[in-house]
Order: sequence, then structure tokens, then C-alpha cells
Amino acid sequence: MFTWFRRLLPREEKFFDLYARHADIIVRGAEELCGMLQGGEAVRRHYPNVLAAEDEADAITREVVQAVRRTFVTPFDRGDIQALIGRMDDTIDQMKKAAKAIMQFEMTEFDSDYQRMGDAVLRSAHLLRDAVPLLAEITPNAGRINELCEQIRRVEGEADDIHDAGVTALYHQCRHDALRFIAQREVLDQLEKVVDRFDDAANEIEGIVVEHV
Repeated sequence: MFTWFRRLLPREEKFFDLYARHADIIVRGAEELCGMLQGGEAVRRHYPNVLAAEDEADAITREVVQAVRRTFVTPFDRGDIQALIGRMDDTIDQMKKAAKAIMQFEMTEFDSDYQRMGDAVLRSAHLLRDAVPLLAEITPNAGRINELCEQIRRVEGEADDIHDAGVTALYHQCRHDALRFIAQREVLDQLEKVVDRFDDAANEIEGIVVEHV
């Protein structure tokens, strides 16, 4: 009787489609941020696209929250649904902060450490996009999901090392220019935080897998 009753209740089947769309936007935001790190005129050319991607991602996040409120039957715990889209949205929010820092400090030249950080952001974005659709069938995909999350964790470790080496290099380059050191370190810090946010999203995904396998 209860099974029959559940079939009559409001059901939301598009959560995974929304996650997939959000993940696509995250990848686009990462590509645009990497474009900024090419320097020169590319900084101003790609900056508006980072902001636009963040706006689109926010709209999908709101759509997910609204869908949770109107849906009785959800694919997994509604708290987890909201937490995951929140962690995903944190990644592109942090990209926006990094892009704004670049503009505020008028940076137009970036050495290899910045570009390697951009590469870490982009790799993390692709890994997240690969992992999210697999949540539609958690049990058979649990191993692959965990593997992708572990890869994000490894990229995060690499980004930490790049960040630390970059700060050391900046210290030696900017011994007599404290303002330059502060500005360039801030951008490097913001880029490192982007990768941290991907690690947070991976942790959220792993928690969902643990609960459902």
C-alpha cells in the first residue's frame, strides 16, 4: 500500500540533470579562468565569462534548492542533495574570487606556477564532471566514483606543492617590492583555494556513496 502511495507523491527526477548542467558550467568557468592566466589582453577578454558562468551556476543551485522543497521523493537524502550542490557551487564562487583578485591587482603577466595552478583547477573540474553523473546509479558506480574523488584529492595535493613553491619563488623575486609580493601571493592563494573547494566537493560525494552502498 505504501509503495502505491509513494507513486502518487510529487517526484523530482531531474536532480541529476541539474547536477550535470552545473558541472558543465564549472568546467566552462575553469576554462575561462585558465584563459585569464594566459595574460595580456586575454585577462580582460575572459574575465566577464568567468562572472557569467558563476551567475549561471547560481541559478542552477537555486533551482536545485527549490526542487528539494517541492519534492517528497528524492533520489537520496535531501540534506545531501543541497550540500552537494552547495559544495559544487563553492568551486565556481571561488573561481570568481580568484578572477576578481587578478583584476583588482591589475595582473597581466603570469609565470608557470600560476598556469600550473590553472591546470590543476581545470583537471579537478573535469574529474568532478565525470563523477557527478555516476551518482544516478551509486551502487554499481561506487568504485569509479571513489577513484575519481581520489584523483581530485591527488590534484589538490599537487596544487598545495605548486602554491608553496610559488610563494617561495615570489619571496625571492619581490624582496624589494612588498606590494607586488602581497598582490601576487593573494592571487596564488585564491587559485589554491579553488582546488581546495573541489576537494570539499569530492569529500561530499564520497560521503553520499558511503551512505548508499
